[in-house]
Amino acid sequence: MPGERERYLRQQAELGGREVVLPGRAQRGGAEAPAPADADRPPPERREEGDVGTKGRTAKATGGKWRKGAPNIPEPGLAVESPAVPLVGDPLSGLDTLEKVAKRIRSTYCCDLCPQRTNAVPGEGNPNAELVLIGEGPGATEDETGRPFVGAAGRLLEEILGAVDLTRDDVFICNVVKCRPPQNRKPLPDEIAACIPYLHRQLALIRPKVILTLGGTAAEALLGVKQSLGKLRGKVHSYDGVPLIATYHPAALLRNPDWKKPTWDDVRIARQLLER
Repeated sequence: MPGERERYLRQQAELGGREVVLPGRAQRGGAEAPAPADADRPPPERREEGDVGTKGRTAKATGGKWRKGAPNIPEPGLAVESPAVPLVGDPLSGLDTLEKVAKRIRSTYCCDLCPQRTNAVPGEGNPNAELVLIGEGPGATEDETGRPFVGAAGRLLEEILGAVDLTRDDVFICNVVKCRPPQNRKPLPDEIAACIPYLHRQLALIRPKVILTLGGTAAEALLGVKQSLGKLRGKVHSYDGVPLIATYHPAALLRNPDWKKPTWDDVRIARQLLER
């Protein structure tokens, strides 16, 4: 629908992307941008077997328009090691697949958030993903569906991924805590401490090439620091040798459009790291 296309174009412009020419409409500014994959109009370019997104595939983007004006790879930041492999007898030691981790998350209680949930939200996506995106915790829609990032923030995240030639099927998306905090408040330290072993286990199983944290809580939790997101952005941190880029949460972008441009830069830095 025209309204949907116009909304898409506005969001792409806010994210730093370029515009497209729609049939029957005048071109604004003379620039072009990746078109959305509308049902009534095929996308201008197709993803191929060599595209970035699945381990073992070569880095071959579908046009790479996101590269124009992309920032340089920044300097190194913090470096942390992931927790040691679970000891024999540890409940996580036998969880050797993502599905087993998800099943345990859904069937057990580890903190006071669990009894209040409608559904646990373990995460979803490509088990061989080269890029893992990590948010803070589920919201109301996620709690209802058991899926991460499916509300308004999730739709914006999908558009951001699409702008760098990726889809949800290419990546793995999850949160630090797997159950919704009341009123979507920030998870408490004891709630994070109780739930984050599942996240460490998921990352150990996926072995991604790049991690993108969405919001300050996720970055602080994985890096083990208490710093503002402003201080954590603009560097390539390291989690167990995996490059970690910190950026804003999509929900924050909906409230603060001025943060869309710096987020777009962060995402393009992460995207470049996938091709190294």
